[in-house]
Amino acid sequence: MKGTLVACEDVDGLFKALNMSHCSGEWRPFIDSFKVSLKAVLLHNGNVLPSIPIAHAFGIKESDDSMKQLLQYLKYDTYKWNICAYLKVIALLLGLQLGYTKFPCFLCEWDSRDKAHHYVKRIWALSGFSSGLFSRKLWFCK
Repeated sequence: MKGTLVACEDVDGLFKALNMSHCSGEWRPFIDSFKVSLKAVLLHNGNVLPSIPIAHAFGIKESDDSMKQLLQYLKYDTYKWNICAYLKVIALLLGLQLGYTKFPCFLCEWDSRDKAHHYVKRIWALSGFSSGLFSRKLWFCK
């Protein structure tokens, strides 16, 4: 991956340096992605405490590989934060194809190109949904 990524690998040490206590359930990372840059900030639940920048990348393309690398640097598996982001970033994390796709709904197999059945067919088959960083079977689409 080309580009520069600057990330805080020791989040607990960062909180100690700021004289703050760190409970991962009270914070959530906000990830923002542009065409050539990526940034992550920790937001406090309830917005009582100020946000803390924890990562910035420049010259990195929007891709699931760059998101995966960012989450590895931030030790997401250790903290298990609830991620807050724009829908485009969520789509990257879930492994969805960006842009105009044949099956844009990640919950079901609604075919966006099947114009004849758009207003006729009401129940579409559930998607298997097994790609991306957060792979899981989703059952709540009807």
